Amino acid sequence: MPAHLLSSLLFLPCLGLFVLLLSPARLNLIRFIANGTAIATLILSVVIASQFRAGYAGFQFVERAQWIPAIGAQYIVGLDSISLLLVLLTTLITSAAVLCSWNDVLERPKLYYTMLLLLETGIIGVFISLDLFLFYLFWDLVLIPMYFLIGVYGGPRRAYAAIKFFLYTLLGSVFLLLGFLGLYFCHAQQTGIYTFELTKLVGLHPGLAIEMWIFWALFLGFAVKVPMFPLHTWLPDAHVEAPTAGSVLLASLLLKMGTYGFIRFSLPLVPEASTSPPVVKTMVVLSLIAIIYGALVSLMQRDWKKLVAYSSVSHMGFCTLGIFALNFNGVAGSVIQQINHGISTGLLFLLVGFMYDRRHTREISDFGGLAQVIPVFATVFAITVFSSAGLPLLNGFVGEFTILSGAFAVNRLWALVGVVGMVLSAAYLLWLYQRTMMGPIRYDVNRTLRDLTVRERVIVVPLIAIIFGIGIYPAPLFNVLRPAVTALMQEVHPTLGQAR
Repeated sequence: MPAHLLSSLLFLPCLGLFVLLLSPARLNLIRFIANGTAIATLILSVVIASQFRAGYAGFQFVERAQWIPAIGAQYIVGLDSISLLLVLLTTLITSAAVLCSWNDVLERPKLYYTMLLLLETGIIGVFISLDLFLFYLFWDLVLIPMYFLIGVYGGPRRAYAAIKFFLYTLLGSVFLLLGFLGLYFCHAQQTGIYTFELTKLVGLHPGLAIEMWIFWALFLGFAVKVPMFPLHTWLPDAHVEAPTAGSVLLASLLLKMGTYGFIRFSLPLVPEASTSPPVVKTMVVLSLIAIIYGALVSLMQRDWKKLVAYSSVSHMGFCTLGIFALNFNGVAGSVIQQINHGISTGLLFLLVGFMYDRRHTREISDFGGLAQVIPVFATVFAITVFSSAGLPLLNGFVGEFTILSGAFAVNRLWALVGVVGMVLSAAYLLWLYQRTMMGPIRYDVNRTLRDLTVRERVIVVPLIAIIFGIGIYPAPLFNVLRPAVTALMQEVHPTLGQAR
């Protein structure tokens, strides 16, 4: 197995970034360098996936180097099947986001594309870091490029949205650091060794009282990023004001950092607190509120992009519900649904962006009857809507059904509320489709709209293929996830490792 594959994957976008900074300020050259870097990173991630041992539960491709020995921080990276899927999602969605920006950014393109590549490095770093200090560095690094993407290239209220995003997530990061420091000092107190290494901190068991405050410190960091109700208010503003690529990356990738944090850190590091009835009930209630609240607010939206933004609050509620069902189906379903949400909602934001480029409006009332004019767009949009609504044979159904089966095994009321959320999801998505694609053409300007271009079809076809692939044959995802999720559940509690 070739050495340093993960480090190559991590720093390849940075290499492209430096090439961009040193290149002449010619638009086409900048575009080709950025797209070439993103595609090369995607190819390398596929190569890594092809060498991944699917039946092995531990971390693979592990690389270790001394970094800051004075405080016990190391450069340690590695992959298990959970992080592998999220890394593949990251490289795929980033490639789509970079390519969709081809005609969107004509002013200061060098800054724009360097921020996209820096963001990719930060997100990959989050998903492969096995040292808490290294993880925290990449966690905060992500804030910088997203702040500039929103603040420089966003809509009319971009400054407000960028500052709100930055302050919310930075405040959560402060509490996350406090939780990590609590684990760091507890380990030193028990063993005399100061370390941030994840595998050494697992099994620490400092006692329920200490675990509880560490859990809630981690909760504030991760919940803001998900975002969980009621810490979600930064999300709609950020989505609406961000450029298309920013919205896609935000929905598809940044939100997954929060749910990944719960799975990778909260459950194994503070298992007694994570499985205590007060914590589980609180997390489930907040998840169920998010599912229903996000759906109801989506029903009331008149802005196409804001509707999709609030739908993320609802769909991510399913992901956190699955995690705190604390069984195989719940956690595996949550990971699969995170992938599904990244594909489906990312594609929804892409389609909204394509339409905004044509009409320069996102008001739903400005559309109608578009299926008569742009049938390929309408077909892709229909598939994406049904996917997001959880229609059988499409990817969204697989994740939501698995989560609900895990929730049903614990408490039937949880599953019932989740089903209501699915019905509401179908309602607002079908309402959106009916108002925009069906019926008579209301305005003459809509009669001249062009259908998806070749570049746009190149972006959407792979995502549509994945939607059908997961929906029709999801077994490979379950097979690759089974060892890692089972091992995680056994770390949390030996009796939780079996599917119920």
